[in-house]
Amino acid sequence: MSKQHSTLVELKGSAFTLPVIHLRTFDLVGIKTELNERLSQSVSFFAHAPVVIDLGELKDTTLSCDFTKLKQLLRDVKLIPIGVYQCPEILHPEAIKAELAILKNGVSNKKNGSNTKSTIKQTSTNKVQVKIIDKPVRSGQQIYAPNGDLVILSPVNAGAEVIADGNIYIYAPLRGRALAGVMGDTTARIFTLSMEAQLISIAGHYRLFDEDPPVKVYTNSAQAYLEDKHIIVTQIP
Repeated sequence: MSKQHSTLVELKGSAFTLPVIHLRTFDLVGIKTELNERLSQSVSFFAHAPVVIDLGELKDTTLSCDFTKLKQLLRDVKLIPIGVYQCPEILHPEAIKAELAILKNGVSNKKNGSNTKSTIKQTSTNKVQVKIIDKPVRSGQQIYAPNGDLVILSPVNAGAEVIADGNIYIYAPLRGRALAGVMGDTTARIFTLSMEAQLISIAGHYRLFDEDPPVKVYTNSAQAYLEDKHIIVTQIP
């Protein structure tokens, strides 16, 4: 009789939403100063959070970077760097030396219309997957809609997180966190009947509301979208 061996370790693929730091310079002093200013607005939310370093917006890709010092800088402000994204190939050896992963883009860059939805009008030929949630999303709970939109018919409570590759529609108050277009869809939007969010994100761009709510739309129906890499929140009439 053969003896079955239990598997002690499994290696599987999974999807996580991670904060992304977009660096436009390797000026470590300037980076630390600006990070301290931004993180002071929401210390508890980003404390010990894993982050990805995006180098796609570097103004001068010929500069060298001491990734070890950059990694320590991020740890000093209680962030945990796990890897670099859009890193120039010439800098790969230094990033690897600092034990940072080289992250590849494993999804479409949204420029090839044959593989992505650019507008909701394409649903007749390229059907958008929709995930519908009709129960309240509790604190500590995470809901993810891969490859499409997320529709929620009940409140999203503080401490809860709702995530979608596409748009997010909340026909109730949004009091937690909402992250749309997490695979890079910059056309994604977030809609809610009552904007009371702690944080919203579109295509990796974040805006914190827990300490600085948008006064003009707070508790009103609103939509959020990305414009020139900034999240705009407007009231829905």
